[in-house]
Amino acid sequence: MNVAIHLKKLGLNPTIVSRIGNDEPGIELKHFLEKWGLDTRFVAIDQNLNTSEVLVHLDENRNATYEICEPVAWDNLCIDNDLLKLATDADLIIFGSLAQRNKVTRKTLLKLLENSKANRLLDVNMRPPFDKPEIVEQLLHVSDFAKLNDEELIGIAAWHHKNGSEKELIKWLAEFYSCPTVCVTRGANGAILFVDGKFHEHPGFKVKATDTVGAGDSFLAALISGFSEKKSPQKALEFACAVGAYVASQHGAVPDYREQDIQKLIL
Repeated sequence: MNVAIHLKKLGLNPTIVSRIGNDEPGIELKHFLEKWGLDTRFVAIDQNLNTSEVLVHLDENRNATYEICEPVAWDNLCIDNDLLKLATDADLIIFGSLAQRNKVTRKTLLKLLENSKANRLLDVNMRPPFDKPEIVEQLLHVSDFAKLNDEELIGIAAWHHKNGSEKELIKWLAEFYSCPTVCVTRGANGAILFVDGKFHEHPGFKVKATDTVGAGDSFLAALISGFSEKKSPQKALEFACAVGAYVASQHGAVPDYREQDIQKLIL
């Protein structure tokens, strides 16, 4: 959801596919999405399960850990012909590994990917206890682009007893899973991007962290935006790091910002 909102803010036209409960939080959430101008036609209403709730806990350094409640409505995302057509017409399908913790939603996603020629972007979310190798690896094998953090890279490599430098592990991941584009975020230390067989790095921008919730989502949206504008990989990565840093310096996962706010960091 956060990625979709940032994509919209950056001038793209995403459609969010999700499911909410028939409850007050669900009504509020749908209104929130509509306020940002998002297309909510594919936000279904579940009559039995509640709208999702995630409890966020911040440590002394303002880094977030998440308590993800279950079962909730997005665990029960069902397939239909309209959704299949949406996937068929899409240029890019963005999905996270966390949303595949339940077999109903997982089956729906895999069916959508099977029926679409869109590029497939996996946002790895290894949030215990929803970080089982068999689910994450199934998604990596069907992805064109994987975004993950440095700890997740080491964790996935450890499943196969792989050691080495960060670049060696990234190349291994890209080759082993046939996932040609890989982006690894490094928290306050920027990110590294592997695309077209080449590495691009950025050290990040130094800001006073206020709230890191949503910073990774804004980074991903900005990276996608940069690619859509045909920026070079290095420029797209720089822009993504700047957006992620700015969001981390603000309150909330989707703070308002303007182009000049981001350019001030870059300049």
